[in-house]
Amino acid sequence: MNHNSWKDQTIKQVKCIHTNAKKYKVSSVLTPGRVYEVKNETEEFIFVEDNSGKIGGFYKEYFENVKKTV
Repeated sequence: MNHNSWKDQTIKQVKCIHTNAKKYKVSSVLTPGRVYEVKNETEEFIFVEDNSGKIGGFYKEYFENVKKTV
């Protein structure tokens, strides 16, 4: 299964900008201002290792891309 290898890969980094969810409670697993490593991505969702240590899928609206500094 492809999703079993997600923990070992990092596509990019994103910063959580808010946890104001309309339907689901995400404030218990995401922290605003914290940088997360993206494990996988679709058109609508970003999959990150959240505060519980598990990989979860969240709407992209909660995040912004982190620019890499060289």
